[in-house]
Amino acid sequence: MACQEWPEPVIRVQSLSESGITSIPKHFIKPQSQRPTKTISSPNKTYPKVDNIYIPVIDMQHLYGGDKKLWEETLQHISEACKEWGFFQVVNHGVSHELMNCAREVWREFFHQPLEVKEVYANSPTTYEGYGSRLGVKKGAILDWSDYFFLHYMPSSLKDQAKWPTLPTSLRNVMNEYGAEVVKLGGRILELMSINLGLREDFLLNAFGGESDIGACLRTNFYPKCPQPDLTLGISPHSDPGGMTILLPDDYVAGLQVRRGEDWITVKPVPSAFIINLGDQIQVLSNAIYKSVEHRVIVNSNKDRVSLAFFYNPRSDLLIQPAKELVTKDRPARYPPRTYDEYRHYIRTKGLAGKAQLVESSTSQT
Repeated sequence: MACQEWPEPVIRVQSLSESGITSIPKHFIKPQSQRPTKTISSPNKTYPKVDNIYIPVIDMQHLYGGDKKLWEETLQHISEACKEWGFFQVVNHGVSHELMNCAREVWREFFHQPLEVKEVYANSPTTYEGYGSRLGVKKGAILDWSDYFFLHYMPSSLKDQAKWPTLPTSLRNVMNEYGAEVVKLGGRILELMSINLGLREDFLLNAFGGESDIGACLRTNFYPKCPQPDLTLGISPHSDPGGMTILLPDDYVAGLQVRRGEDWITVKPVPSAFIINLGDQIQVLSNAIYKSVEHRVIVNSNKDRVSLAFFYNPRSDLLIQPAKELVTKDRPARYPPRTYDEYRHYIRTKGLAGKAQLVESSTSQT
């Protein structure tokens, strides 16, 4: 049963930041072990210079130029990225750079509207749609240093533009166009993953519900300036519970960090690239051949930051389980059948906690 109300009065982080505070309230202060560190605490032999590591960059134009060798090499690079990182960046992906910039800017404008304009869209834990500042309904939880806006794009039965902001006036049109282009990109990437797994190229798309029935939604994150960025996080460590996330990062300020062993690596976005990360449902469908990976967001003392996380998910009521072609005597099914709704409910009630929702699923069958 979904919780109807937040357990405590909602604190808008942007308002806190703009009030001129010099220290953050205690309910934003993370435990010592979860705080970001300025240096890598445990460098490893494989990657001694962690600051120089880049997550893989895939040039998608190599897939459509007719050069078979380049096509095979690019597929191989995607395969390696899915197995080893769970993250990669894509360039020459077919989405207009101008549209990407417009999408970022309309949301930046929204978050700089007066508070009373934004509060019209204040959300609740029932659906999370609208303007929000927390995830999870645990009373007394340590909160993240961010505000957000969450909206549904697909399926059409959930898309309600009346819940989308009217200011700036171009936002609805821009996001309609942006959503259509990013959904197309998501479909292309799912095909490539299916091929790499040795499955029919439409396997993953069909497992998600098919072209018109996928679940697609957007969470635009706003990370205000923070007077004590070493004590808190913009988003706590987690893996995404859905299928795949197509992230449009801030074009000026880095903040996303990906877990690599015991280290956290700051992602340095390539200009006009999307950052792709695999969610838990891809890990389940691939029977853990591909991995969803923990990530988090650090905040900045001098600059605000905005990013658009477009979630490309299975239809919420479909059972998700390892593809039978990927289950063998030597590699039995690692996960029981569960709906995406069940994974999502875990996070919406308990908040972000690493990969707890996936660990609980894999152990629940024993």
